[in-house]
Order: sequence, then structure tokens, then C-alpha cells
Amino acid sequence: MTAKSVQQALRAIATPERAKSTATFFKSGKGQYGEGDVFIGVTVPQSRIIAKQFKDLAMSEIETLLYSRMHEDRLVALHILGLQCADANEKGRKQIYTFYIKHRVRVNNWDLVDTSASNIVGGYLHYKDRVPLYKLSRSNNLWDRRIAIVATHFFILHNDFADTYAIAEILLHDRQDLIHKAVGWMLREAGKRNKLLLLAFLTTHAPAMPRTTLRYAIEHFSPEERHHYMNKKRPIEIV
Repeated sequence: MTAKSVQQALRAIATPERAKSTATFFKSGKGQYGEGDVFIGVTVPQSRIIAKQFKDLAMSEIETLLYSRMHEDRLVALHILGLQCADANEKGRKQIYTFYIKHRVRVNNWDLVDTSASNIVGGYLHYKDRVPLYKLSRSNNLWDRRIAIVATHFFILHNDFADTYAIAEILLHDRQDLIHKAVGWMLREAGKRNKLLLLAFLTTHAPAMPRTTLRYAIEHFSPEERHHYMNKKRPIEIV
């Protein structure tokens, strides 16, 4: 079981037509956030199936995939890491987390972050000091900052919201739309589990929030609430 065998499995189902449309979708053109990313044309569900077939791949082979030019190779590498993380003991999770942080420069598009950050980073830090997330949130690297906020999704699933709101506040005025979307997404997920905390956050921050962040955060509000925030940006009284 090698990285080459994974690549052969991916290329056997890849299509040029999908590669072209995917490259456009992930903004791989000059000056775009995914500039230089190369696609072979494999769907995410197909990637997950292949990852399951190679879930026992050695770490050295996963590293080979992670440093491939091909986006789908890196995606499968991260799927495999996630599968291994789910089955690992504490020592194994630490090894996977350390590997991920060391090589996170290759986690360089939003789907790669979203596939991996919650379970691998958030899962490992759940019962530990979360200082690493705050360091990532202040990084100059777009993908580090997205890892920081998306990793908190693991905490949200365990009804632990403090770091989501704290990191959201740090990133609230980020210049990148991909951060606006990620912050809004995590706020929405936190709000689905505890709406009062989200309303309290909006009371303080809604008037200054990027419109994209706000729109994502209030997606599951009533039409009247959404209209209120999107048009007036005034806080709703918490009763």
C-alpha cells in the first residue's frame, strides 16, 4: 500500500471535464486564492471512498501525497489522516496533530482545511491548552487563520463555545472573504446549539461585522430577524 497506488486509483476515475470545472470553482487562476493548484477531476465522494480503501496508509506515504501538486492527492491524504485520527489512541492523535501542524503549508485551499481542521486539530486540542489556535488566528497565512476558526467546530459539537467566539472576534475584520465565510459558518453552528450566546455576540458586533459573516451567522434565523440584522444591523433585545 503506497502513495503511488492511491494516485493510480484516483487517476483511474478522473475526468478532464471535471478537472477544468473544479479548477475554476476553487479559484486556481493567477492572482486568485488557489493560484497554481492543479486538479485531475475527482469528486469529493469518490475521494472519500478511495481514502477508506487506503486508510492504513503509512505516514511517510501520506506525506508523499500531501506534497503532490495534485489537489485530489492532498485531499485524500487528509481524509486518510482523519480516518486514522478517529481510530487512534492519545499517542496516535498527538502524532497526527503534530504531523498536520508541521505540514500544514500543504493544507492550502478551503476544502482541505474544512476536511481536516475540526477532527484533527480541534479534536486533539479539545481537552488541552488552546493557545495554538490563537497563534494560528493571528498568522499572516490565510489557511492558518481558517484552520483556527474551523477547528473550533469540534468544540461546538461538544457545546463548548468560548473559543469560537473569541477567535471569531479576532478574525472579525479580516480582509479575506474566505475568513468572513468561515467565521460566519462557525457562528451559525454555535448559534444552532445556543442562540442566546449568538445573540449576545451580535449585540456587540453585528453593526461592524462584514456582511458575508453576518449573512452566514443568521442563516437559520427567522425571516424577520434576518431582515432586522441585514437592513438595520441593530441588536435584538435578549429576554
